Amino acid sequence: MRKLLVFLYESAAWLATLSMIGLLGMVLLSILGRQLDFQLPGTDAYAGYSMAAAGFLALSHTLKRNEHIRVTLILGRLKGRARHLLEMCALTAAVVLAGLLAYYSVRLTFISHNMHDISTSQDATPLWIPQLAMAWGTVILLVALIDEWVLELRGLRSSEASVEAGRHE
Repeated sequence: MRKLLVFLYESAAWLATLSMIGLLGMVLLSILGRQLDFQLPGTDAYAGYSMAAAGFLALSHTLKRNEHIRVTLILGRLKGRARHLLEMCALTAAVVLAGLLAYYSVRLTFISHNMHDISTSQDATPLWIPQLAMAWGTVILLVALIDEWVLELRGLRSSEASVEAGRHE
């Protein structure tokens, strides 16, 4: 099961990477078009779709690498059972919020698909297509948070903050 979860998080990270490359491509095409006096309709919209996809698809991988921003003012002073209880409360709240976000993201995607909702920009893209990345990203984030919740409950979760996060506190 652990290998499957790691594969899921890594796959989402690679899709986020591809989205960033797509974003770069759209921005470069837009710049090149301005310089050479031609226009490719929809490059701005696709850059936005790619940026949103990259952000949502990277959430779970970032969480699993302990790179999300955390306020540890109180947590850093606690030890043992008190720290464990605070971690469980925080993770429970995160699971609930991520569950709501995932539910409404998936729901939005289905509604857009059923209503044949399209982009108002020149590209007229069916909106459910770029919304899929948001829906997948939020669902995978929910899975990652449930994974963290179970690991914390079993006492197997690493509570160490990342080296990079430690430098910024």
